[in-house]
Amino acid sequence: MISGKMNLLTHRIFHIGKCDLMRILFFSLLLWVAVPVNAQDDLDLAEYYYNQGMIEQAKLYYEKLYKSNKTNRVYTNYLGTLIGLNDFDEAEKLVKKKIKSESDDGVAYLQLGDLYKKFNKTKEAQQQFELAVSKVKATRSNIIRLANEFTRINEYEYALRTYEKGKSSSQDGYNFAFEIANTKGILGDYNGMIEAFLDLVGEEASYLQTVQNSLNRTLNFDENPSNLELLRVQLLKRVQKFPDKTVFNEMLVWLFLQKKDFTSAFIQVSALDKRLNESGGRMINLASLAGSNKDYETAKKAYQYVIDKGAASPYYITARIEKLQIMSAELADKPGINKEAYLQLENDYLITLGEVGRNAETAIMMKELAHIEAFHLDKTEEAAQILREAIDIPGLYPKTQAICKLELADVYLFTGEIWDASLLYSQVELDFKEDALGHEAKFRNAKISYYTGDFAWAQGQLDVLKASTTKLISNDAIELSLLITDNFNMDTITAPMEMYARADLLAYQNKFDAAMTTVDSILTEYPYHSLTDDIYMMKGNLYYRQAQFDSARSYYQKILDFHFKDITADDALFKLAGMNQYIFNDTAKAMELYEKLITDYPGSLFVVEARKRFRLLRGDAIE
Repeated sequence: MISGKMNLLTHRIFHIGKCDLMRILFFSLLLWVAVPVNAQDDLDLAEYYYNQGMIEQAKLYYEKLYKSNKTNRVYTNYLGTLIGLNDFDEAEKLVKKKIKSESDDGVAYLQLGDLYKKFNKTKEAQQQFELAVSKVKATRSNIIRLANEFTRINEYEYALRTYEKGKSSSQDGYNFAFEIANTKGILGDYNGMIEAFLDLVGEEASYLQTVQNSLNRTLNFDENPSNLELLRVQLLKRVQKFPDKTVFNEMLVWLFLQKKDFTSAFIQVSALDKRLNESGGRMINLASLAGSNKDYETAKKAYQYVIDKGAASPYYITARIEKLQIMSAELADKPGINKEAYLQLENDYLITLGEVGRNAETAIMMKELAHIEAFHLDKTEEAAQILREAIDIPGLYPKTQAICKLELADVYLFTGEIWDASLLYSQVELDFKEDALGHEAKFRNAKISYYTGDFAWAQGQLDVLKASTTKLISNDAIELSLLITDNFNMDTITAPMEMYARADLLAYQNKFDAAMTTVDSILTEYPYHSLTDDIYMMKGNLYYRQAQFDSARSYYQKILDFHFKDITADDALFKLAGMNQYIFNDTAKAMELYEKLITDYPGSLFVVEARKRFRLLRGDAIE
């Protein structure tokens, strides 16, 4: 047809003038644009109009196209135009014709039901949905397609019935357990969902991680702790009913870890370890997790379990080292000076080192022993000697050697050998410029400049460290930088800041009385100085370290009463909340203070931990 038009135009060109020729050429071009060359052009235009919401124009093209192109793509959009134009009669005719040609997949019945639903014909819609489920041929692809369509139109009950039909009529053994479980979860049937998921992992343990993720997401343990109990009850039943299927024990371990119930998790892990004749790796992981959550008793018990396996266990030395680390952390969490406890811990380290030897594998243990001796037992010479011995171990991993050098530098700083300390910090900084260890060494060197009153140099180093990718170092650098900026850079009198820095060094060296006297003299000689809130914070910390909790609390409270807008306020609030939680056992007060910190100081570095502790006190499950 188009070809004929063009032939006619060409013939006439030879019988007309120049102006008429130009006019005809112009209209010829329009003709080429306006008239589609083939059905693909019609389809493109139909989809263009449809996507632009120009339903009437789209309907004209789809009506024409559907006569020769009955693909799902054309059918679906054509039906969409009819529904969009509220042309119920034509839409109904279209779907009914579709049913005649495709009655075995059920989707056409669903589409008719969805049409009735859109036009508020509820009874008729349900009849068609029933037909869709009954008519669908129970192949896996047909079942999944129909169920997905039901899900798309929010008919989850029918989606579930579709999956259940597929399960009962399965031609290839596929049981649709995962789909059934997820659909029951959407419907709020959590017991049914749990049963289906447990059926799935009982048959195929490889689904364990997927199932755990789905349960955590759907049951929302954080907001609904009661759902943990639903799962616990069903898991315990499965463990009793299927004692040989260890996947249910593994799920119980996972569940108890969601609840931070490390004691119960230990029971299940030990059972798995014995049943599967494991070497202790799973128990080491549990011990580490319990320790990081300050459940020191369970952590020590778990490490001892591995130790009891004997030196042949590949995790034996790891368990020996990490158990001592947990014991040290537990003791460090207890404020006050407990020399007897540290003497016992020192002895435990010495016995362990005597058994496993002093070598590259135990160098970190040597470093920790040195720390105990120097900072808690005043055995600085012995500590320094242990560290030098560790540093000189042949074949020692460079980072381990650097860690020991940092500890030796700390000991030098503790004993007042400041420049020896600075030299070692500088060595590590140069050796690990782009590493967290190098950043840590740079920070400790900056603190030496701060302690000795060279605030400008310290500030320059801290400005570099504030951009550190290591969050903890960056935060520490920001905190010290703010202290210097707020109390030195803005003050023409340098003596108060120099006295404060000197007191800070004395506190580091455990010279509590001298530190206290120094900061008290600042309050006397420079009343209302900008350092006042920092002095209150230091005094609170010094009293806390000596287990004088009422005095510590009073100074933290002073900051909140008189300096609530200063940079130490959120720190004081966090410490007060922690004292109420862990020392005074006043849960309500602790929650009140954590909530105040979260709401009043949203930019505080303590907000994340405060929120975690608040939720823990409230009884939430925390990942």
